[in-house]
Amino acid sequence: MLDPYYLQQLLIGLSLGVTYALMAIGFTLIFGVLNVVNFAHGEVYTIGAFAGLIAITAFAPPLLIVLFIALAIGALAGFGLERIAFRPFRRFSDEASLKSRAMREATLMSSLAVSIVVREALELIFGSQMQAVPFDYMINKPIQLGPVTISNGDIIILVVAIVMLGGLQYVLKRTRIGLSIRAVSNNALGAKYVGINTDMTIVSTFVVGSMMGGAAGLLVGLYYGAIFPAMGFVPGIKAFVAMIMGGLTSIPGAVICALLLGLSEGLATTFISSNWADMVAYGFLIVTLIFFPRGLFGARRERV
Repeated sequence: MLDPYYLQQLLIGLSLGVTYALMAIGFTLIFGVLNVVNFAHGEVYTIGAFAGLIAITAFAPPLLIVLFIALAIGALAGFGLERIAFRPFRRFSDEASLKSRAMREATLMSSLAVSIVVREALELIFGSQMQAVPFDYMINKPIQLGPVTISNGDIIILVVAIVMLGGLQYVLKRTRIGLSIRAVSNNALGAKYVGINTDMTIVSTFVVGSMMGGAAGLLVGLYYGAIFPAMGFVPGIKAFVAMIMGGLTSIPGAVICALLLGLSEGLATTFISSNWADMVAYGFLIVTLIFFPRGLFGARRERV
């Protein structure tokens, strides 16, 4: 039988993995539609966490209400991000502009600039120190499952992630806006010619992806009991690596690779110091770029 310690580390890694998956989906959705990387996605994660903390300290709502607040603020952040950092670069919608490398690089730098501005603004408003989460809202209470001890946060994060991932699949496969997102992701110019409102579809993509990022930030903040302005940087890097490993535009691939990263990090602390566990993701990134330049689940449209 599997040693209880390893089983416990696997469960912790699974919890990490689903958090990365929620963020990686935001990266993948936006890249699939616009063919650019949104480097401000980590700040959406942070904004969701701070929105929940403000709600908790202001009127102490139930945890489910706090989660919905984080989802709503994440959606608003995604809407604002698209308007500020991405919309100005979509003034031209001809095929040459859509495929322009210069346009993509300008958009990438714009999202990076917004990321820096938002992070510095959060530090000015809340300070650079960690903000403690009230004890009653922390989701790290131990639960004994036979020989294994986990926290209720591991279960909550896993359940919320499964519900959100299932909801996303329903939206993409069964709803009109989901079909529009898939059409624009496949061929933006063709989708526009057949009557799809591409601007509305892109905004919807940002809203959906940012909702998941904001929820992930809140859950992780409540899990660790601390929220701070730079908390979205490392998870954002891990989610970015998962997106690259998954093939840039494959949502199932991003989810699987995010789970792989989380499980690997959970087990890595058994053999190496926890300070070096972050190197696991970078190791996977190097291996992917060398041996799988289109990602593990990527199409042949473009090399990573």
